[in-house]
Amino acid sequence: MSSVGERIKAARNNKGMTQKQLAKKLGVSEGYINEVETGRKVVEEKFIERAGKVLGGDLSEMTTLFDNIAYEERKAAENAPTGYAKVKANKVKETINDVWNDAFGSVLKSVSVYNYDLNKPIGKKELPVISNKIEGYAQDKVLYIKIENNDLLGFRICQGDLAFANLTSEIENNKIYLIDVNGERVLRQLKKLDSNKVLMISNKNMVRTETAHPKEIKVIAKLNRLEVEL
Repeated sequence: MSSVGERIKAARNNKGMTQKQLAKKLGVSEGYINEVETGRKVVEEKFIERAGKVLGGDLSEMTTLFDNIAYEERKAAENAPTGYAKVKANKVKETINDVWNDAFGSVLKSVSVYNYDLNKPIGKKELPVISNKIEGYAQDKVLYIKIENNDLLGFRICQGDLAFANLTSEIENNKIYLIDVNGERVLRQLKKLDSNKVLMISNKNMVRTETAHPKEIKVIAKLNRLEVEL
């Protein structure tokens, strides 16, 4: 058992928590916690910091597995033929990547990037899973939307930017949404005027407003955060 795993297990027991309860709070599987505590799983610093916050203990001691692997393999390769050294260097890199990927696999999730049609992904981004959610939303309800035009330029939302969004059919006043109106997918700021009218706001070169009945608008996703393309 690793010293990190021992500390996590001891802190968990002191809190009276089961592995399942701890896993839920950290957004990982119960099996992941079991492997960490028994030393079969290499964990990264951010996971240890999060575990420390949940358990209230000092879990700052880090495993040195990566450094040890790299050092031993590099030392052996220094006295070996050039070709062998390259093979060993590649093996070290692959080993470290495999261990990191395994460690991150349970705490990160790929979030797909879509155009407005949401037809098929055009890319992916990795985001952390915390308490079984991504940025407070259900994992199967989040996505990235690539901005296709400058309809909301006045809101500093430009073509090519990426917006983190969540799927929804509800309208919150003054939020920006991907909607389907008159058979077209567009981004608009929405505001309910009354039960029969919704104000749709765009801002390309100047503010433009349109009104529609709620039944004429299909709300698809709400934009929550913008990642600017530089």
